[in-house]
Formats: sequence, structure tokens, C-alpha cells
Amino acid sequence: MSALIFQLTGSAVAVGAVPAILRCGWLLPQLFVGYLAGKGGASMPFYVVGAFGRTAAIAALSVVLWTGAVAGWGFELLGMATMTLWTIYAVLSGIVGVPYNDIVARSVPSEQRSRLLALRFFGGGIAAIGVAAVADQLIRKLQVPVSYAAVLGVAASLMLASSIVFVSMGEPPRSTPAKTSTSLGSYLREGLTVFRDDPIFRRFVFAQWAGGAVLMAAPFYIVAAGKTGAGLQNVAMLLAAQTAGGIAANPLWGWWGDRFGKISLMRGIAIVRILPPFAMVGLLTITAAADSALALLSAMFFSLGALANGLTIAVIGLLMEISPDQRRPAYSGYFNALTAPAFVLPMIGGVIVAVSGLETVFVVSAVSALLQAALLLNLNPGNGSH
Repeated sequence: MSALIFQLTGSAVAVGAVPAILRCGWLLPQLFVGYLAGKGGASMPFYVVGAFGRTAAIAALSVVLWTGAVAGWGFELLGMATMTLWTIYAVLSGIVGVPYNDIVARSVPSEQRSRLLALRFFGGGIAAIGVAAVADQLIRKLQVPVSYAAVLGVAASLMLASSIVFVSMGEPPRSTPAKTSTSLGSYLREGLTVFRDDPIFRRFVFAQWAGGAVLMAAPFYIVAAGKTGAGLQNVAMLLAAQTAGGIAANPLWGWWGDRFGKISLMRGIAIVRILPPFAMVGLLTITAAADSALALLSAMFFSLGALANGLTIAVIGLLMEISPDQRRPAYSGYFNALTAPAFVLPMIGGVIVAVSGLETVFVVSAVSALLQAALLLNLNPGNGSH
């Protein structure tokens, strides 16, 4: 999406808005879904709405890009349409977060969750390698935006299959009744109480704010790749390297999280996240041949994929672990709503790039990773209220 928006608009701010919209759209609905799922006692209906809704949004984006190309719409109009449908997709995606966490936590014991998530990413990563090969050919052989319309069409098909499989498994019964507030107002007030009185939860939120600042640079890795001489035509190849990194590291993350704990895994990943942004600064400041730059970028994207999967496994697992069983939907909603503001930072990253250049946003990202690691050192779920 970052590569598509960059080619449609040429705007660094718009590129920064892509992940900001995705993360805020993912996080903000969960506050209300957490209340409704807890009050109703069932999570699967919300998953159905979100999963099939976001699939429809991506399918619609594919159709719009294809139709716009055939009808001769300008890139500016296609850019606005793409951002609109991307926002709709992000909000619908956010609906699935709470029910997914709740259903998985009720289905899988804590000591097996990291391996389950690692296996999920491993299988999906294997499929994504094949998809990346197809996407590479589509991007090289078709003109923009037809090439991206075709890639998004493939994505919508796979998302539909994923949704059908998850829904077909059904929802396990609760071991204890869900505990929720009688009204939305009291539910929101209880969220503030949880943030004030639960030190583990509060420190986890602070660490995620720092993690959101790390992601300020995320959409600009592909923009920076184009500046190194590797070219945007290699975006699918770099995506494949990123996916391969996630696949290769999944066994390590699954073993680490279940053997040494989710907080240990998250600390380790936070420390290693300092390296990629500094590496990109180095690559931007040296002159390298296109082949050498592509090799270095492939290694960098490989590490980014590995770290992204590990972080997801750690965050989901740790959130499940610190949430009381009878209040898990509410805790998911509170956590994601409280951390949502941090994920508008990529938009600020776009402003930083426009004013100070690409190197600055990567330096800020590295410093934020260091801050997140420091915050996690003071977080110990074993000594918290749960």
C-alpha cells in the first residue's frame, strides 16, 4: 500500500498516513467491540462482521483501481479513492481484534499460544511467498494501477478463504461468565480505573506508545529503497524477503515465548528493533551499486519481517496473559483504544521526511525502540495485580 500510494500521490505525508490509518482503524473500534462482546457474551458475531467486511473493502479497492485505469481516471482521483477505501478496510479490520483474542485465549492454553501464533504466521508466510512471486510478475508486467488491482484481487480471495475457515471452527464456551459494565459510560470509566490501578497494564500501554513511535519509519523503508538505486520495481521481491524473515524466525519466537515468557520475548525484540533504522541511515548515506543495495535491502527487509512477526506474537500473547479471563474483551478494548494515538505518528513521520529528509525519521525510530526496551525492563507480569 505504501508503494501504491507513493506512486499515485508522490506525497510523503500520504505515505505516512497509510499505516497510521491502518493502526488507528484497527485499534479504535475495539473499545466499543470490547463492551458489546462482553455484554452480549458472544464474540464470533463481531468477528464475522469485521472479517467479511474488510474482505469486501479490499475487493472493492481492486475493482476501483481496475475500473479507474480502464476509464482513464487521473492518479489524484485514484489516490483519494484508495485512501477512502483503505480507511474503511482499516475500521472493519479493527472489529475482529477483540473477538480473535477472546476466542483464541479460550481455545488455547497460555503455554501453547506463542507456538500457535508462530505456526499461524509460518503457514501464512509460506503462502505469502507464493503470492509475492505472483505479485512480482504482475507489478513488472502490468502498468500502475492495474498491477496493484490484480494483487489486491488475489489478497481479497485469500482473505475470504481465511474468514470462512476461522468462522467454521465455531466459538468455545466460556469457563466463567463474562464480566461487563451495565452501561457504556460505566464501561469507559472502568477503563480509566484499570489504567490507573493496574500497574502492569499501564506500563504495557506506555511501552506500546514507544512502539508506535518505532513504526513511524515503517512506510518509508520502501520509499528509501527507491532512493538507494534498487528501485520500486523490486517492491515484490523485498516483500518476499520480509515474508521469508517472518517464516524463518517463527520457530524461534514460538519456542522463546512459551519457554521464557511473553515479556522476555518482547524485551528481546524491542532491543533488536534498534538495528534496522540505523542500518537504513547508513545505506542512505553511502553510495552503493544497485545490485549491492538490493542485497542489503533484502537482508534488512528479512529482519523487519522477522521482528514484525515476533512483536505480534509477543504483544498478543502478553495482552492475553495480563487480562483477567472474565474481562478479556474489555481489557483488549481498553488497551487498543489507549494505544491508538501512538499510531498516528507515521503521519508525523511524513512531515519529518518532507522537512528534514528520510534519515531523520529513521533516527527517531531507533531512539524510540531504545525507549520501548527501557520501559519493558520495568514490566514484570509476575508481580502485577493478576
